[in-house]
Amino acid sequence: MSLITAAPPSRPRPAARTQAPRVASRTPAPQVSSRARSRWPVRLGVGLIGAGLALLPWLFVLATSLPATATAAHWRVAWVGFDMLEALSFVATGVLVIRRDARACLTAMVTATLLVADAWFDVSTAAPGADQLTAVAMAALLEIPLAVFSVVLAFRMLPRHR
Repeated sequence: MSLITAAPPSRPRPAARTQAPRVASRTPAPQVSSRARSRWPVRLGVGLIGAGLALLPWLFVLATSLPATATAAHWRVAWVGFDMLEALSFVATGVLVIRRDARACLTAMVTATLLVADAWFDVSTAAPGADQLTAVAMAALLEIPLAVFSVVLAFRMLPRHR
């Protein structure tokens, strides 16, 4: 009696985990020429510069026509809402940093922008005297340093191209 051993049936090798499964699409993706692709950042940049320059006459109109003082009907709502946005941007940035998510660079820049705007409006709307001194101190000792920290964090979290 002889023992015959059969080779195990061959199985297909699993695809490498780093490759996404290939999905056949019915319509091919539109091809954009490299020439057209290289022009869109220039066009976008020129459009943004144009928008900024177009605001200059409007700034002159505002500076010459707005009253020196004004009363806001919803002053508390405006400031509480603004500070709530700051709090949310801090939390979102913290969560994304903990997760090591590259999108933290975006929320950190939002946080920096909100902090600078908060410092600007606190100082410029504060009543003369103790209120203005407090606003300047908070801007110089808290809001601006936190904004600088947020900008540095944003640049450090920025994804690097290999």
